[in-house]
Amino acid sequence: MTETVAERYVRLGLRLDRLVEGTVDSYVGPPELAAEVAAEKLPEAHELVDQADALLAELPESWLRDQVTGLRTSAGMLAGESRSYTDEVHGYYGVRPTMTDEAVFAEAHENLDALLPGTGSLAERQEQWHRSMWVPADRVEGAVVAILAEARARTGQLVDLPPGEGVDLEFVRDVPWNGYNSYLGGLRGKVEINVSRPMTAYHLLHLVLHETYPGHQAERVCKEVALVRGQGRLEETIVLEPTPQSLIAEGIGEIAPETLLRGAAGDAFARIMRDTGVDFDLDRSATLARAAEACGWSSVNASLMLHEQGAGEAEVTEYLRRWWLVTAEEAGRAIRFMTAPETRTYGFNYPAGKRLCRAYAATVPDGFRRLLTEQVRVGDLLGASV
Repeated sequence: MTETVAERYVRLGLRLDRLVEGTVDSYVGPPELAAEVAAEKLPEAHELVDQADALLAELPESWLRDQVTGLRTSAGMLAGESRSYTDEVHGYYGVRPTMTDEAVFAEAHENLDALLPGTGSLAERQEQWHRSMWVPADRVEGAVVAILAEARARTGQLVDLPPGEGVDLEFVRDVPWNGYNSYLGGLRGKVEINVSRPMTAYHLLHLVLHETYPGHQAERVCKEVALVRGQGRLEETIVLEPTPQSLIAEGIGEIAPETLLRGAAGDAFARIMRDTGVDFDLDRSATLARAAEACGWSSVNASLMLHEQGAGEAEVTEYLRRWWLVTAEEAGRAIRFMTAPETRTYGFNYPAGKRLCRAYAATVPDGFRRLLTEQVRVGDLLGASV
């Protein structure tokens, strides 16, 4: 029986994951297909390049072609092809990173200066504000459970969440990330929250909504129902990191909080955070977060400095401390993320995905629901942001 292009795509992703662990973020398709790939001889990178090229030669402009382009880029890098950092990012995610003018960060600093209370440098005042908003360690787990329940109920008013859908919640320590959603299939996900680092009330809200509802969990459930079960799209049973899927998924996660934290829903979440003992003002916290948002693009500048301009880690550390207003420790974690082979391009997805998905949700009728339920292409996002 001749394989469909979707089957060949899924096999290509699974094979690439055997060479680069973490390529597959989740797979919930036919187990026999995964077993067949696992039993194969370990592929050579150049063989996967050939398989990707053969697929691209057959595919029209489409969501699936965009995905295969990302896999072709990854296989090519593994096979020793030479690309600039910007070409590599563009090959994976369909958007080319560029340097942001530092005047953008300076303007953000001026806005923050007018908003932040206290004395001292801007970075010191921001740190003081964050400390005043930290959720007591013994209240974090209860707050997460309450946020999760409220978020699921509110998201059910935006999209249909099917019976049996839900997440298994775990609290973890001493991991390098704050939260992680592993989609398990069958409408279930596993969400891990790192409770070893202090978090502000707003950050905790953002994290839970990003990872669960209406973020990652909502997206995977909605697409399993609409695209896998409803349309038989095998390609939606696999989530692959070095592809446009990642930019869109992180963009959905990043705009998930602002989709819920307004009106009566916002009041409900604010009460949950005040119940932890924090003197939490949602409007003020959201205003400060929005004012600081532009500073996050300094992380993209930092990646370009490291990978294309020959800057050293010490220079980039000071750059991030100056413009992103982070501590030396936070800058060090960011640089490790920017330089680790498996994550060096991934950070671009957060600011770029947020900007593009926000524009799409704001300008396209029913845009946010479409992001959760349809195969929206990065080109669609770019068109909406013009």
